[in-house]
Amino acid sequence: MIDGIGATEMLPIFISAAGDAIRPGATGKPVPGYQACVLDAEGKPVGPGVIGRLAVKGPTGCRYLADPRQRDYVQDGWNLTGDAYEMDGDGYFYYRARMDDMIISAGYNIAGVEVEEALLRHPAVAECAVIGRPDEERGQVVEAHVVVRAGQEADAALACELQEFTKRRIAPYKYPRRIFTKRRIAPYKYPRRIVFRDALPRTETGKLQRFKLRAEAAPAQNAG
Repeated sequence: MIDGIGATEMLPIFISAAGDAIRPGATGKPVPGYQACVLDAEGKPVGPGVIGRLAVKGPTGCRYLADPRQRDYVQDGWNLTGDAYEMDGDGYFYYRARMDDMIISAGYNIAGVEVEEALLRHPAVAECAVIGRPDEERGQVVEAHVVVRAGQEADAALACELQEFTKRRIAPYKYPRRIFTKRRIAPYKYPRRIVFRDALPRTETGKLQRFKLRAEAAPAQNAG
């Protein structure tokens, strides 16, 4: 089994790895014929260890006919897939989140799925979803919506415990070292708000609908 990423607009897989080239946690490197990089908010390539927009170019690409989406999807010849990635010093690409799910808090890029993975390791957490809640001072703050396991008390004490647990949590992957190692989540990524819920919004197929949680959070900011 191998990993890889493709897109409907691009047709084939354009980043992958197989055999001895596989690196734990990484999607891989651009396949022959394709180029890839990570772009910042201004559309400029960034170096290793920086989260940004995945950009790809090669023998296939996107062409929307008479559609404004063309302007957003293709910029300066690069196809922007809508995924947030990091690249390491060896040219391996690591998926972080969909761009819609990225949280920008006080200038830091935070992948919500990384915080979710940490929270799910707590024995009291059955499900969780992390979003960026609008905040006047930080732009956004990390907010975790949590469904607790049966028998657990969803109270302020548990909320504080989950926050401290996330700060101490060991994340599963680290690079650019070739050796598979671990790292701690940066303290600024911990959820500053914990919201306990009976259930999370999902599609009929079980896909998490974080956009509904973001929609709930937005009016509260406007009202404040």
